[in-house]
Amino acid sequence: MKETLKVLAIGNSFSDDGTRYLYDIGKKGPVEIKLVNLVIGGCSLHRHFINMMNDNRSYSMVLNGTYSGFNVSLKEALLCGTEWDVITLQQVSRLSVHYDKYQPYLNELVKYIRTLAPKAKLYLQETWAYEEGSKLLCEDMGYETSAAMLEDVRASYLQAAKDIHADGIIPSGEVMLELSKRGIEKIHRDTFHAHKGIGRYALALTWYMTLTGMDILDNPFNELDEPATEEEMKIARTAVHDIVSGFRPEQIS
Repeated sequence: MKETLKVLAIGNSFSDDGTRYLYDIGKKGPVEIKLVNLVIGGCSLHRHFINMMNDNRSYSMVLNGTYSGFNVSLKEALLCGTEWDVITLQQVSRLSVHYDKYQPYLNELVKYIRTLAPKAKLYLQETWAYEEGSKLLCEDMGYETSAAMLEDVRASYLQAAKDIHADGIIPSGEVMLELSKRGIEKIHRDTFHAHKGIGRYALALTWYMTLTGMDILDNPFNELDEPATEEEMKIARTAVHDIVSGFRPEQIS
């Protein structure tokens, strides 16, 4: 019988992108994933904090990559009868470059989570940079390149991980940039969300390898919502393998 890792993601559309195929990859891999993703589009750490304080039933509950049709509160998800192995958090992408927008909300959320789920490991999903040359990147965010935006995202998540003593960072931003470097032309679908095929595929591989410690080079899952070539999928698997294998958050400056 395969080991099962129970994961609760407290996120937004970027956790939706990151976990769309995570359950399916686990079905094909050595460790299965039981996944609940709490989604509010564009949700910041501040809004998560407000929801926590007011016990708002504002989250769409996504079960194993599929929307359930149920709304729940953060407390209900944490105390649903499942003993979570991993709980993830992230900042909304537009604020991920500004660490002063993380606090004090991140610390308060972590205190709450560790009170209700003390045995769970806590990971942060590093968000990713916007599409190279896009209006959103250059005019709205004020960056000349995607790499420059990721540099600030990276620094913020490193500081966040240190402040909350996180068990790890899921290096989604590093992987998305690496896909572009390796010739994948379309990794975004609207200049900031991940492409529903190859982008989401690479992100889910990143989550799987980071959280389970299992390699993904030979994982046979290939049923994507939008098509990708076998060569693109091979590039994605290799990029994820290389980034996650070499990722050492304490080395990021």
